[in-house]
Amino acid sequence: MSLVVQVIKPEGILDGTKTDQFRQEINDSVNTGANAILVDFSNVTFMDSSGLGALVLSLKTIRNANAKLFICSINEQIKMLFELTSMDRVFEIFSSLEEFEQKVAKLS
Repeated sequence: MSLVVQVIKPEGILDGTKTDQFRQEINDSVNTGANAILVDFSNVTFMDSSGLGALVLSLKTIRNANAKLFICSINEQIKMLFELTSMDRVFEIFSSLEEFEQKVAKLS
């Protein structure tokens, strides 16, 4: 199966004010046939628990569509949030977009 990758690049602070828009982007990607969603956090400066919650809900949506969710380019604050909540074990996280492309290109 070849991967149809959709890249989503949230910006700034991913908190309760942006979670609806973020989840809508995920839903739109799944509905347009993407079977791999990459959330590129390179432009996100901060994420709180509501941002993390939106990510978890999005993961369920994506799994229900038999698609995969990947994350790349998280900063130290987001990395710490993932580690404290053990979400670093739930999500497949790449250090950069380049690392994602190298490893995932081999899967498709």
